[in-house]
Amino acid sequence: MNWSFQLYSARNFQPWNDVVKTLGWLGYREVEGFGGVYDDPAGLRAELDKNGLVMPTGHFSIDMLENDFASAEKIANTLGMKVLVCPYLVAEQRPTDTAGWQAFGKRLAAVGDKAKKAGFGFAWHNHDFEFAALPDGSVPLTHILETAPDIGWEADIAWIVRGGADPMAWIDKYGSRIVAVHVKDIARSGEGLDEDGWSDVGHGTIDWRALTTVLRDRTPAKYFIMEQDNPNNFERFARRSLEAAKSF
Repeated sequence: MNWSFQLYSARNFQPWNDVVKTLGWLGYREVEGFGGVYDDPAGLRAELDKNGLVMPTGHFSIDMLENDFASAEKIANTLGMKVLVCPYLVAEQRPTDTAGWQAFGKRLAAVGDKAKKAGFGFAWHNHDFEFAALPDGSVPLTHILETAPDIGWEADIAWIVRGGADPMAWIDKYGSRIVAVHVKDIARSGEGLDEDGWSDVGHGTIDWRALTTVLRDRTPAKYFIMEQDNPNNFERFARRSLEAAKSF
């Protein structure tokens, strides 16, 4: 497997050329982009090429995807992306009922149509808020995936757990939609206190050995992307997580 690395995990450890060099040296072959690295796509592409890295997936805001898709397309093409991912909806814009989330799903479906016409795959990336029960007892992610049946899902397993849901149940139901996975771990009790409760992959509470087997065997996921939202040492996180993942 070619393990990828979400560059958001290294946003506090600049400059980017040093980050990319470190990741290539550690043995990564793929990275995932986000808005903070798109200022100079051609320059970034040169650094990736120099260090034996490719960027098959990248995160783009819903605002850019809906209102300036041409810019997203240009960035993605320059960096060689295959799949565009919408990663978030700020709290003040989140619907509060089923109808609202269904409407949002239709917006994502429209973006997916644009992405497909431009030659890209498209996926939604979850956090924990998509698993908070709505007044009718349903949860937002159901409405997103059901209302936009042709888009993929980048499943962030640790956020599913933090949202109080069972990853295996969601894999059973929507595994065919999973095109990418965020490989993230939750710290054991009393650990990771200065890292927002996250852990290096394979050193926390999530059974990534079992999950990797299930995701590899029962979903079409092609991209397995290491992420830690707030590491205190990005090189340590990247190194120990890759070492652990190689044994899965």
